[in-house]
Amino acid sequence: MPWPLPYPFELAFMQRALVAAVIVGVFAPLIGTFVVQKRMALIGDGIGHLAFAGVGAGLVAGVWPVWGALALAVAGALGIEWLRARRAASGDLALALFFYAGIAAGVVLVGLGGGLGSNVLVYLFGQPLTVTGGELLVIGGLGAGIVAAMLVLRRALFAVVTDEEWARVAGLPVGALNATLAVLIAVSVVAAMRVVGVLLVAAMMVLPVASGQLLARSFAGTMRWSVGFGVGAAVLGLALSRMLDTAPGGTIVLVAAGYFAVVAAVRRGRLPRLGTGGET
Repeated sequence: MPWPLPYPFELAFMQRALVAAVIVGVFAPLIGTFVVQKRMALIGDGIGHLAFAGVGAGLVAGVWPVWGALALAVAGALGIEWLRARRAASGDLALALFFYAGIAAGVVLVGLGGGLGSNVLVYLFGQPLTVTGGELLVIGGLGAGIVAAMLVLRRALFAVVTDEEWARVAGLPVGALNATLAVLIAVSVVAAMRVVGVLLVAAMMVLPVASGQLLARSFAGTMRWSVGFGVGAAVLGLALSRMLDTAPGGTIVLVAAGYFAVVAAVRRGRLPRLGTGGET
């Protein structure tokens, strides 16, 4: 039975979409704060394309596409980190290698699995309005795991993304922490793709953080503001998509972009810093 919520969330499917979108609005900007600090804002795009290849692999193998996306996204994230850590390729080049290989593999595998049907488009562009109870449990479980890991490891991860050399001198397991962050990014992409789609998931990691950086004076403050903007974009974007009959995932991201435009205008157009300082 639906909860007694007002329009536009009075229907059960809208309430499932709301819960899923709010969960994404929490964990995507949370981990995006570390991604932006590490100056790898496009990593979500690269891993998203690998997740798309995983969706195609799942269709070919006859398994739930989410499991295929999760396996390939995690493997790809670790591969990107392996190349970067061993300086076999720069961060941008490693992303590009996996970016193009992932999208090419996705096109081939989706074709083998039956083409771009509606069951593929919901992962490519997102469609929270059709999220089922089972999918909501998966999104919630993955989101809770991401948030828990971030809370436990935030100080160590902050040290690593801010200054790897200092973290290594301080005795932190830099390699393991970088690999953990890569896996968490991959899980975030997969958990969010049902809501905003693999093509826009990186935007939910970056845009709220861009707004948060304009207002916060510390890394912890940026995290709090970013989550606030992420949740706000999820709720308002979903409401507007119902009232205007627009695509929910795209509307949520446009609201997040609108927040940045408003905050930047209030701050007299100052662009956000590339990194954040302060204590976690």
